[in-house]
Amino acid sequence: GTLYFGSRTFRIWLGLSWPFAARSAAVVLLMALKRIQKELQDLGVDPPANCSAGPVGDDMFNWQATIMGPPDSAYTGGVFFLNVNFPSDYPFKPPKCHFTTKIYHCNVNSNGAICLDILKDQWSPALTIGKVLLSLSSLMTDAN
Repeated sequence: GTLYFGSRTFRIWLGLSWPFAARSAAVVLLMALKRIQKELQDLGVDPPANCSAGPVGDDMFNWQATIMGPPDSAYTGGVFFLNVNFPSDYPFKPPKCHFTTKIYHCNVNSNGAICLDILKDQWSPALTIGKVLLSLSSLMTDAN
């Protein structure tokens, strides 16, 4: 069959004529999609405080997230948007997150790139985008 994810199109056929590596890549992609869909469902049921996130259009691998400025922080009253891009081997690799709203913070560079250990070497497949958003909200309250 063919899978469509926004601007991405994937031909998926798990027949034996495909090389093993291609079949494996397709399986990993489908596992990532299933995990991302589960996280979206979980966010709808139990969203993190002052945070929201969801796909941009029909591309499940490209999300927009929103963090409201945490109370009792320099960001109180602000609304901060982020792009979240999930790799095809998610959750084995972390999502790529960056602020699209200008924010002045010692852990965020002028392009919105975020310096946070769980988005780099401390990533674990046990983490979710909800936990990442909570960590970012906490980072906005207390800089690292």
